[in-house]
Amino acid sequence: MPADHLIEADTALARLLALARPTATEDVAIAEAGGRRLAADVTARLTQPPADLSAMDGYALRFEDLPGPLRIVGESAAGHPWHGVLQPGEAVRIFTGAHVPAGADTVAVQEDAERVADSVAFPREGPPGPGAHIRRRGIDFAEDAPLARRGDRIGPARLGLLAAAGLPTLPVHRRPHVMLLSTGDELVAPGTLPGPGQIVGSNGLMLAALLRAAGADVTDLGLVPDSRAALADAIRASAGADILVTIGGASVGDHDLVKPVLEALGARIDFWKIAIRPGKPLMAGTLGDMPVMGLPGNPVSAYVCARIFLLPLLRHMAGDPSPEEQPRMARLETGVAENGLRRDYMRAIVTQRDDGLTVRPAGAQDSSLLSVLARANALLIRPARAEAAPAGTSVPVMLLETPD
Repeated sequence: MPADHLIEADTALARLLALARPTATEDVAIAEAGGRRLAADVTARLTQPPADLSAMDGYALRFEDLPGPLRIVGESAAGHPWHGVLQPGEAVRIFTGAHVPAGADTVAVQEDAERVADSVAFPREGPPGPGAHIRRRGIDFAEDAPLARRGDRIGPARLGLLAAAGLPTLPVHRRPHVMLLSTGDELVAPGTLPGPGQIVGSNGLMLAALLRAAGADVTDLGLVPDSRAALADAIRASAGADILVTIGGASVGDHDLVKPVLEALGARIDFWKIAIRPGKPLMAGTLGDMPVMGLPGNPVSAYVCARIFLLPLLRHMAGDPSPEEQPRMARLETGVAENGLRRDYMRAIVTQRDDGLTVRPAGAQDSSLLSVLARANALLIRPARAEAAPAGTSVPVMLLETPD
């Protein structure tokens, strides 16, 4: 199959992922591990809780001694346990999170207690049975218990679990290092007022933010003119990165130099054109061992292609065993027309209703309209050759943000 053959999106993604391997592993301090992927299974160093603890404020006692009265012989608070051994007819004032003293088998809540000086009784309904209101040692996890597996994402809750288990460091995949370069004589840096024939080169800024939010380390090589020598120098500067992403210059015009310059430097181009809209001129290959992606220069096309192809590649390299994003289903609020020969990713607005998600196009679908992309929180996916779909039809969507 020739490299510039128009291929389907699913095939392109599979071939792209095959170009890369997960990054090397490293041990990082647990405080720095949030959002990363585990590179190995991990087990607990501690038992949680480390002892029987009270789940309520009240009195630790022996259930068989109820309803009392009982003699109060001490107090146990979190971090300040009572070290004696409870004897028949005795109770210890106890607070939530405190160690249950030896000899006690129950905690009676303070609302049921009637205390006079150092004596307490429970004339009303007390605890339902032995063991009431006690969190037993190891009820959460025990030392050496498996807590997380290789490939698991370390979200906030899992981070808290692993911290509680006494793990000072975690084995994770190194963050992928992405080099970005934008090419085009017409581009000026963001914040610069363009002159005649110029436009602001916003793609690098937009994509760097997207990739950093996805967990990558990003170096933006800036704006590179349409010059073979300048492009070659910029591409050589990417040596040592995990991924090189070029933006613009990957089509077939006289000034589209990225593909020939890459090939002159020894790159192998795996594919060049994708059967999607927007984003047909998407290029992928390798330069040595480094995957290379050539995104379209059109800002909307660049963003959509980055969401569909580049983010799964990043997740794959960061150790995600299932890097492809799975679409959600939503009901059309308005009908959409039949589709052509390429899969269409329409910019859309998804809304959370009581009975599920609904979706409508965000506006005109011209691939140059950043204002429509900025309003959208989803991509409405229309398969190639799809028939017209009336309102109420269930369609696949890719969420860009959490719907309101």
